[in-house]
Amino acid sequence: MGCAPSIHISDSRVVYHSGKESDDSNSPHQTNTLAQQGNSVPGLFIKSSHTSTYKAAVREVQFGPMKLRQDQLQVLLVFAKEDSQSNGFCWACEKAGFKCNIARTPETALESFLDKHHEIIIIDHRHSRYFDAEALCRSIRATKPSENTVIVAVVRRQSDRDEASIMPLISAGFTRRYVENSNIMACYNELIQLEFGEVLAQFKLRACNSLFTTLEKSQEAIEITSEDHIIQYVNPAFESTMGYQKDELIGKELTEVPINEKKSDFLDTINCCIKTGKEWEGIYYAKNKNGDNIQQNVKIIPVFGHRGKIRHYVSISRPCSDNNKAEKQCERVQAESQTDIQTCRHKDRRKGSLDVRSTTSRGSDGPAEFSHGALPGSSQRRHSSMARIHSMTIEAPITKVINIINAAQENSPSPVAEALDRVLEILRTTELYSPQLGTKDEDPHTNDLVGGLMTDGLRRLSGNEYILSAKQVHPVSGHMILALSLSDIPPRIAQAMDNEEDWEFDIFELEAATHKRPLVYLGLKMFARFGVCQFLNCSEATLRSWLHVIESNYHSSNAYHNSTHSADVLHATAYFLCKERVKQSLDQIDEVAALIAATVHDVDHPGRTNSFLCNAGSELAILYNDTAVLESHHAALAFQLTTRDDKCNIFKNMERNEYRTLRQAIIDMVLATEMTKHFEHVNKFVNSINKPLAAVEENGGSIEEDEAVKNILTSPENRILIKRMLIKCADISNPCRALEQCIEWAGRISEEYFAQTDEEKRKGLPVVMPVFDRNTCSIPKSQISFVDYFITDMFDAWDAFADLPNLMQHLDNNFKYWKSLDERQLKTLRPPPE
Repeated sequence: MGCAPSIHISDSRVVYHSGKESDDSNSPHQTNTLAQQGNSVPGLFIKSSHTSTYKAAVREVQFGPMKLRQDQLQVLLVFAKEDSQSNGFCWACEKAGFKCNIARTPETALESFLDKHHEIIIIDHRHSRYFDAEALCRSIRATKPSENTVIVAVVRRQSDRDEASIMPLISAGFTRRYVENSNIMACYNELIQLEFGEVLAQFKLRACNSLFTTLEKSQEAIEITSEDHIIQYVNPAFESTMGYQKDELIGKELTEVPINEKKSDFLDTINCCIKTGKEWEGIYYAKNKNGDNIQQNVKIIPVFGHRGKIRHYVSISRPCSDNNKAEKQCERVQAESQTDIQTCRHKDRRKGSLDVRSTTSRGSDGPAEFSHGALPGSSQRRHSSMARIHSMTIEAPITKVINIINAAQENSPSPVAEALDRVLEILRTTELYSPQLGTKDEDPHTNDLVGGLMTDGLRRLSGNEYILSAKQVHPVSGHMILALSLSDIPPRIAQAMDNEEDWEFDIFELEAATHKRPLVYLGLKMFARFGVCQFLNCSEATLRSWLHVIESNYHSSNAYHNSTHSADVLHATAYFLCKERVKQSLDQIDEVAALIAATVHDVDHPGRTNSFLCNAGSELAILYNDTAVLESHHAALAFQLTTRDDKCNIFKNMERNEYRTLRQAIIDMVLATEMTKHFEHVNKFVNSINKPLAAVEENGGSIEEDEAVKNILTSPENRILIKRMLIKCADISNPCRALEQCIEWAGRISEEYFAQTDEEKRKGLPVVMPVFDRNTCSIPKSQISFVDYFITDMFDAWDAFADLPNLMQHLDNNFKYWKSLDERQLKTLRPPPE
């Protein structure tokens, strides 16, 4: 049905169809013509919905936090003459409820657009003899209102062979191409796609004008950068503050602009927040174009975009008020509550971009220590935030400490206040007992040991991912002969265990006697000595089955992490449990937990470090989120193996609460063997136990002192620390064994590290410990570094607690042995024969 054969024009210039005038129209009936009345444009047909005919087309659009109202869409059809295609779009507009104007000439089209600012313009590009469609499009695009207008070119249908490129249309400014199809539903579908696609997107972009106006008029300096450190926008306030023009900044990397001092240690603290998607607020100094330092309150906000990644960083800053001491004090107090911001360690973002400082409680203008979170903002907002903090019914100990320090700062002299600021900064870290590990360029062995043992290998690979296969749990072989009881142990094995209570016990003799299965036999004897079966209320047969299952899931193919290592750690654990100070500290449930934890602490170890598993993208690393991967696996698998079969379930007769207590203690001790928290555990032990004990014992042996010692030793918190220290020392006690055992263990761990390095090179993985290359490694140097960095301080602390002079003598002798080999520039385990 045609659009124009029966058109009636009302005084309001609204066109209706079906040969009928509107109720309020007094215009004369006209056909295919438009009477020029008032200010109408010659050659322009006007068509729109009417309140009595069409629904209201205003709808709400959500754009981020903004709620917008989109008016009825307006469409401009530019066709030199009426035909089925123009009629199709005309009727489609009516069906969609859009206002529609029809222009016959480029002049009327341009004038109409400038008057009404249509959202959609459809131009007939099929007939070049009437007007140049591309020239018209360029003319429209040259006007400011066209920035958010969708322009569609109607083109002829071509054969597949004659299909033309769309690039000339795009170059002219067209948004889309519509291949002629006069079907009303096809035209309607095109309009609806435009409405919910390009038009909606452009409508939202138009709303950005208000946001840009806000940015341009803001009195706060605003800078927007990309995730690649490229400056994308600065507002006039930023130009005024820093003395630069936009053209000098936009498009440049932050590091190219000399507005910031390079204080990387401070900047890394900011990066740890913003790289994880958190906002950062604080005070820093920036340099303006004249070289002057400007102290600013700054807020840096990460903005997420495509693929859920951070795509921009918005920095909002304003100069600090020199005389507003109260505000600075309140800002600092509020900052202390935001300890979660300070736990990151990433070092990527905004390199060298900011000189981060803090103001002291005295409002000093000079550079002080870094304050992580001084929060600029209104007084009302700060008071509201502080009120919420003080209304909390649960207050952490660290919060109490920070509040006490803040109160002490109020009336303190400036030097004291500044010192307390430094104290607060130290307290904000979550790793209060972990030292800052500086690099030791002169000792690559230490660097590699730290990197290989104390990190989770969070290095991502672009390719060559090596996925470890899911480890199959080793079934218990039914034909393996086990001793029915301790009395049935073969004489050779029993003889090898004669001195198992002595530190000089030789685990390798037992390994040979048991054909590399020492754990079952040593476990039976050790557990019997400590009454484990009686405590667990299980039979010796159940314990024997359990020990067999656990040992079966150690890998005999591993050079070091096999059941012999587990038996060695079990022996050291039992030896430590017999020391008088340890016996005073622990209950029987602690002893049982320690023996079980030692037995299972490396079960199913693959002979590779956590760093290797994380770099390889192993299933275990994925399961445990690259955190304490092996230790978590050992603990979890131990309980899975134990509880899956009643025949080996040593916990089946325990009361539930007692079992849960025992289970928690075992898990905690196994996780304590993870080396990433080595220094944290050692320092907590020294500060919570050794130092308080030394202070009490200096005052003599009165009843009060004896009671104080007992309280230190038996408090629940300290018992946990003692058990952690005990198993840690047992786990890496090889340097404290007799020399021949020490040498054997050194050879085994070196071989396991060599094998890992070989596999890393073969698979294209990062080599986490490059010095452990079997062709170049100096084993004496590696042992010296390990003892220096990990062993000496820990065993000094453990010896001070448990009194272990024989171990310390072995440690000293072994260290001298390795030093002598190194001084002779030997790289092997033993000197060459004379």
